[in-house]
Amino acid sequence: MENFKQSLAEINNLAKEEMNPEMKMKIIKEVAKPYTTLLTYYDCAIDEIVTKLNILNKEYSLNSEQNPIDSIKSRVKSIDSIVEKAYRKNIPFTIEAIKENIRDIAGVRVICNFPEDVYKIRDGLLNQDDVTLIEEKDYIKKPKQNGYRSLHLIIETPIYLSNGKKNMIVEVQIRTIAQNFWAALEHQLRYKKNIDEKKSISLALKLLAEESASIDTKMELLKKRIYKDNKQ
Repeated sequence: MENFKQSLAEINNLAKEEMNPEMKMKIIKEVAKPYTTLLTYYDCAIDEIVTKLNILNKEYSLNSEQNPIDSIKSRVKSIDSIVEKAYRKNIPFTIEAIKENIRDIAGVRVICNFPEDVYKIRDGLLNQDDVTLIEEKDYIKKPKQNGYRSLHLIIETPIYLSNGKKNMIVEVQIRTIAQNFWAALEHQLRYKKNIDEKKSISLALKLLAEESASIDTKMELLKKRIYKDNKQ
């Protein structure tokens, strides 16, 4: 363990000078074994959250005519991505520092049908005894400058292992189908190189985000009308 810590210290010193492919591979090699265990724990935490979300979706469908969740996607960051982010944010290459400072290693994205479903799922998840809210950013009520809309939650939940439990951090993003559609295409277009008129394109994307939000609102109102008529 002492040799491992010494190697990490040497890598930290190297990282301050320059990040080249050879050095990055050395970092990955040094930390690979403990990270394999850590990433497995994060994967288990994702399983816990996805199970909770699926149960909520089934429960809510008993009391309404549609499931609030359209789909769920999840991922665990690769060691490569973690190393790059740690370097970019000047985070020491230690397990403790990375667990403390990188909170999106485990990520779950929940796609809902309507805006009110986003908050229904949020409340149902946070009402559970073994889910603790660490941080919340509501980009639906207060969109980002570029028009991005989504609800971001950083939560802590335990996983139960043979030798006890471990509390793990998971990032949960909850958004509507329309919000996800816009975000996916905006992400693709934003990373296109050699684009002229970037300002006007950014403005056009923002206006499209507003139109998408307007469609979300209208669809939700229409749904309420339909359900109201069916109850009469």
